[in-house]
Amino acid sequence: MSLAPRAVLVHRTTEYEELVARHGTHGQAAFFLRSRGRDIEEIAERHRRTRRSMAEVTAAIPLTWRQTQVERADLDRFLFGPEDVVVVVGQDGLVANVAKYLTGQPVVGVDTDPGRNPGVLVRHRPESVAGLLPAALARGTGADELTMVEAVADDTQRLVALNEIYLGAPGHQTVRYRLGLDDDRGAVEAQASSGVLVGTGTGASGWLRSLWQERGATLPLPRPTDDRLLWFVREAWPSPATGTSLVAGELAAGSALHLTVESERLVAFGDGMEQDAVQLTWGQRVRVGVCTERLRLL
Repeated sequence: MSLAPRAVLVHRTTEYEELVARHGTHGQAAFFLRSRGRDIEEIAERHRRTRRSMAEVTAAIPLTWRQTQVERADLDRFLFGPEDVVVVVGQDGLVANVAKYLTGQPVVGVDTDPGRNPGVLVRHRPESVAGLLPAALARGTGADELTMVEAVADDTQRLVALNEIYLGAPGHQTVRYRLGLDDDRGAVEAQASSGVLVGTGTGASGWLRSLWQERGATLPLPRPTDDRLLWFVREAWPSPATGTSLVAGELAAGSALHLTVESERLVAFGDGMEQDAVQLTWGQRVRVGVCTERLRLL
């Protein structure tokens, strides 16, 4: 007997909840903000809007469906099932945070703060969820298949991200490695830099775009559904032992960037989630390229 669909509501702790947890009470949090020229009411109102949105989305789930909730900090310990429909309630970045843990489950992004969020990934309002959930179960119902990026280490560690993957030292200090490309006849370059960023078309609205603009890059930014990535080396340092000739480029589907670690420790993390990083050390090799999996975003 097949299981009933399950709606998984993904959310994150609000700023107001974090402030109250830190200071103990609403009054103490309000006093702390007043002493710095801020009013807690603005933050409290955003909290109330988020909670109202969560309640409205929960009420829209069909009675025959199962449902559960997961907080952003618990995503790496949560097991998604093939019958899940993932409803992300919050900001655009929360969709990126959950994407790496999915294997084709449909995602509905719900904007809790229209006008404050760009709405690139959280495209819907809470009142639309009731109609979207049944449609999410049917293939070919208007879902975008967004390209993702993956990094695979030689010890089988694997990392997937929707926006970008960063490879470098913890804390973004200088790291040493050897960099090469699939189609470069085995040529590699020893480098010292503050890391390498490999991003998708979805990430082209964030960190990747800032590097692209800073460099005045001539390569066009990819679209979210394009099977290509852009990569940039951050602050490559020229020296007798390290070069700066391989500092930017494009990766098509099937091609990859190879990095061999020449430092005591290097980490790779995706979409800003540093607590869920792949740990690498001397001599290890990691391959970064287009992921075969896609994020199905309604």
